[in-house]
Amino acid sequence: MDTHSFKEAVLQGIPSELPGPKPYDAGLNHAPRRKDILTNAEKKLAVRNALRYFPESFHQVLAPEFARELKEYGRIYMHRFRPDYPIYARRIEDFPHLSVEAAAIMLMLSNNLDQAVAQHPDELITYGGNGAVFQNWAQYLLTMKYLAEMTDEQTLVLYSGHPMGLFPSHREAPRVVVTNGMMIPNYSSPDDYERFNAMGVTQYGQMTAGSFMYIGPQGIVHGTTITILNAGRLLKQGGGGLAGKLFVSSGLGGMSGAQAKAAVIAGAIGVVAEINPKATRTRHSQGWVDEVYDDLDALLNRISRAREEKEAVSLAYQGNVVDLWEKFVAAGVDVELGSDQTSLHNPYAGGYYPVEIDFEKANQMMVHDPEKFHDQVQKSLIRHVNAINKLSSRGMYFWDYGNAFLLEAGRAGADVFGEDKSYKYPSYVQDIMGPMCFDYGFGPFRWVCGSSDPADLRLTDKIAAGVIRDMMQDAPAEISQQLADNLHWIEQAGENKLVVGSQARILYADSEGRIRIARAFNEAIRQKRIPAPVILGRDHHDVSGTDSPYRETSNIYDGSQYTADMAIHNVIGDAFRGATWVSIHNGGGVGWGEVINGGFGLVLDGSEAADRRLESMLFWDVNNGIARRSWARNKEALFAIKRAMKSQPALKVTLPNEADDRLLDSLFD
Repeated sequence: MDTHSFKEAVLQGIPSELPGPKPYDAGLNHAPRRKDILTNAEKKLAVRNALRYFPESFHQVLAPEFARELKEYGRIYMHRFRPDYPIYARRIEDFPHLSVEAAAIMLMLSNNLDQAVAQHPDELITYGGNGAVFQNWAQYLLTMKYLAEMTDEQTLVLYSGHPMGLFPSHREAPRVVVTNGMMIPNYSSPDDYERFNAMGVTQYGQMTAGSFMYIGPQGIVHGTTITILNAGRLLKQGGGGLAGKLFVSSGLGGMSGAQAKAAVIAGAIGVVAEINPKATRTRHSQGWVDEVYDDLDALLNRISRAREEKEAVSLAYQGNVVDLWEKFVAAGVDVELGSDQTSLHNPYAGGYYPVEIDFEKANQMMVHDPEKFHDQVQKSLIRHVNAINKLSSRGMYFWDYGNAFLLEAGRAGADVFGEDKSYKYPSYVQDIMGPMCFDYGFGPFRWVCGSSDPADLRLTDKIAAGVIRDMMQDAPAEISQQLADNLHWIEQAGENKLVVGSQARILYADSEGRIRIARAFNEAIRQKRIPAPVILGRDHHDVSGTDSPYRETSNIYDGSQYTADMAIHNVIGDAFRGATWVSIHNGGGVGWGEVINGGFGLVLDGSEAADRRLESMLFWDVNNGIARRSWARNKEALFAIKRAMKSQPALKVTLPNEADDRLLDSLFD
């Protein structure tokens, strides 16, 4: 389909004539069938809700079809309305538009549904097993049409994927405001999600899926690299880097697909188990994993050779991660670093597969015998933890990767608690990402080239590297290591072949770094060195964007880790400081009901208005979180916020006073 025909198709929205049915593509990775949880009355309501997108003349055909989809898949995806054109991050000018900002959003949401990027593209799921861009294809078609027709004096409102409509606003307002899964608190259990999502009234947007900011596995690979590097620095066995040392984890499907590549970049031997053969094949074909094994003895021989040669290599085990861990225990293989990235935010609907049950049989059990599946998952988690405990007793450093592993393992009755009833193992945020990055303001800043041209991405890498070198000239000692790691990362980014989908880059940067890099990009656009807009954003997994007591805010110890004021303030503040679009979500990372998180997108077009917006919004977007972390008495955050107040006299933050432990102890002994 040529560009003109593509534009016409987008502008059509929901077609005026009923399109023919679409074939099922067995070559794609599809979402598992969802739980049959609705009553007959609720099923009738789900079909009624789906039909409201279409004229009554379509209903006689669509009603029984949607009922079949609900029965077969547990959801109504409206497969008939999948577009005939391929969905990917085209050049920004190839999208029909009246607003360049709206075209940038179209580019970003298209990347989230690219078959090379999305985990379950036909089901509109980007990553994490249920992280959705939209609930159904009608929502996609309407949203694209609205974006194509809107001006810079309108705002598109999206309720959990549903385009409520275009509303009059103004040029300084966000072009799009997104909410995902925002529930009344008493109706936010996992079964509530299954029920209300099946009825078509809410969705789980994960983090960057429903906010149109996913950039493939690269989106987490820098943070994973930082985590593995610094975990290595914490090893009791001493220094010497990670050459010849073993990092073991699980998951190659979505965000977890970054682990194998990150291990190699960090210099380790990475071994990652994956139960889904399609996910393994995808990551192997994309070059994100070097070799694949389905025989554990052959895998152990390859690990032994890599140790001897101190080879940095990524090895996938096609099978269940519990079998892998138990093999290491039985064979006496020591593991230096261990973690887990199974999608345990969604343990009973495809996020975790029990050991000793075939992948396809497990998918059937999940639907037809959910109680047995639940029981098998919990038994598997107990075995999983038992093996990890044995290896940890032999010196392995293990951390929870914020995927609800310890949370669900504890609920299953696994041995994950210490004598004081706290978890035996730290979250990676507690030991590494929190004190070393988030408290200093470093987090997953990212950008996407609107030209979709690799040459422009290379230029932005060069510009960013130059900014970091300048910052290193007078950086305080507290953040020198972070800057050095970041410079190494960005200088090697092109060579590491990280791009899957849009021409995007991630770089952990603090407030000063983000602002200076964004300012340099905007100047390069103004000078025509970069020929198209650059879209800025970040993962929600950041300094300020997410309140999550088992991940992003797990190193907050004043009791406020269970509150969500920070994330809510962040999205509101971003919206009136110049963000092009904003989003706020229930769920993401550790699961529905366990986290509130938000994000933004900001389009740089070379204008003075973009200069003003980036200065104001990026400063707030980082320092809001540092202020909260400093109030929790985190010493690294106190250092960072005092430095921020010195650089910006208009910033005045309430600082904590310390209480003497002896005084407090005397009150309650």
